[in-house]
Amino acid sequence: MKKLLKWGAVAAISAVAVVTTAATSTPALATAAIPCSTAKLIVPWGAGGGTHVLFSIFEKTIQQMGGEHKIKVVTIPGQGGNKGAKVAAKAKPDGCTLFAIHQSAITSFLNGRIDFTYPAFETVALLTSTPDIIGAAGNVKWNSLEELLSAAKAAPETILTGATFGSTSQFSWLILEDLTGVKFKYVPFDGTKQRMTALLSNAIQLGTLNVASGKKYIEGGELKAFAIAAEKRDPNLPDLPTLKELGVDLVYALKRGVVAPKGTPKEIVDMWSQVFKKAAENPDLLKQMAAKGTGIEWVGPADFRKWAEDTYAAHEKVAIKIGMYKK
Repeated sequence: MKKLLKWGAVAAISAVAVVTTAATSTPALATAAIPCSTAKLIVPWGAGGGTHVLFSIFEKTIQQMGGEHKIKVVTIPGQGGNKGAKVAAKAKPDGCTLFAIHQSAITSFLNGRIDFTYPAFETVALLTSTPDIIGAAGNVKWNSLEELLSAAKAAPETILTGATFGSTSQFSWLILEDLTGVKFKYVPFDGTKQRMTALLSNAIQLGTLNVASGKKYIEGGELKAFAIAAEKRDPNLPDLPTLKELGVDLVYALKRGVVAPKGTPKEIVDMWSQVFKKAAENPDLLKQMAAKGTGIEWVGPADFRKWAEDTYAAHEKVAIKIGMYKK
């Protein structure tokens, strides 16, 4: 039996991963008058990254649904997702601009890189859940999480770890540091694609992965994976243990959703929420998401707002503890 790594839990972060889908909390599918037939859905990271890939599936599904309103994914990368967020926050609240969001909006606020977070938008629908994988370049000498953490503890702040500063790709490592007492040396990247390129070229040693971005490289031996930050193993990578199995009580998944500019009328918010709900029930979309290690957990506007508030509180608690944020 493998030796368990004995480190304490971060219950608040684990709780963030739990979402209750409340299908009865939003009205039946309806239409609303907006001055466009196709809304722009801003993805604040580059093409080919996980968020772009997943929302492109939603775009295609909504197009095929043949409804009155459609979306077009538009990437506005830069500033760790904050450039696109600023554009979305300033957009006209007429239903023609939507914004793809996840916990990076919280961590960037806590890190001081941006002065607004979820309250600057109208919550439309929470949609997907993608757990982080503790990943590494293929040439690293460690073959397990225990070996990695032992090396990090023996030589603090020497292991090159790729992350978008102030974003979730760094925050999950910061939480791991807090739990285990290790320290990594962070190397900044603007998004997932750039970090993956650095990992594959062995320019850095560590970086978070997910099934969508890393599966083929893990299976091909080009990258290594030590654990997944999920409640249970992913069927796409059944031999990859969870952090909990290895004694680190950490669950961390990106929860991607859609928001609209502040002041967007409720009937428009509800209309778009129901469009995304219908798409989220599409069997082909569900199949594609499952293949990418991403769960579908649709949550309507009110419950999405509550989730955002609870998630902010959990992240703020950890950010204060590790010295990232002061009230």
